[in-house]
Amino acid sequence: MRIINLASGSDGNITYIESETKKIILDMGLSCAETVKRLKLIGVNPSEISAILVTHEHIDHIKGIDVFSSKYNTPVYAHQDVWVGLDDKFKKVSIQNRKIFEGQFEFEDILVTPVEVPHDVKCFGFGFNCKNSKVSVVTDLGHMNEKILNTIKGSQLVYLEANYDKKMLYEGTKYPLSLKRRIDGPNGHLSNMDSADAIEFLASTGTKQIMLSHLSKENNTPILAYSSITQKIGQNGIREGTDIRIDVTKRVPSSFFKLN
Repeated sequence: MRIINLASGSDGNITYIESETKKIILDMGLSCAETVKRLKLIGVNPSEISAILVTHEHIDHIKGIDVFSSKYNTPVYAHQDVWVGLDDKFKKVSIQNRKIFEGQFEFEDILVTPVEVPHDVKCFGFGFNCKNSKVSVVTDLGHMNEKILNTIKGSQLVYLEANYDKKMLYEGTKYPLSLKRRIDGPNGHLSNMDSADAIEFLASTGTKQIMLSHLSKENNTPILAYSSITQKIGQNGIREGTDIRIDVTKRVPSSFFKLN
């Protein structure tokens, strides 16, 4: 199984996952044209995409799906509660390409395990198992809980939200206080310190690689996220680069992870 992040952050989110038999996209927060451009950069023909999975209805996760699905006849999978917020946004996705999942489901050799995450709309994270490999993608959540951690534990690789630095959020932006509280609330986003707590758990359950994801342009920086998180886990005896490796996703495609 191979996986690469094609876009991450407030401007748009796209993750590409590939097995021997299937090619899947998780979210498509950039335009169809830009998504196609990025797929071609990694040598993938857009007509080969088997399915698009949707975490939730926010525009930075769905922007290009309507046009892409219509153009390439691609099935779109979302939880039935997420579809409630998508029906009026997806005018071009055909009826036959509107797919609903509830629990675990399979794309041939890929087992997909969705888990609901706390956000201000219905939202899901995902674990992907293929043979002996597991990768998880969890962003857009206001806090971690035991169910989410149990779903993603055992993943060799986790794309994990580190959206904001709390001091930067409250002191460094001109957001109204109500928005700051929403971001920092239990159904908002995951802070750097909350991400660090999750990483400590994941390191203890065998995860070897973390990709810090969905960083806010206004309330975080890659250097701040990395340094504050590695410092916090280091205080509890977890060494970045030895016990677990931590990197930050970029806003443009970087490199594939290949899991055996």
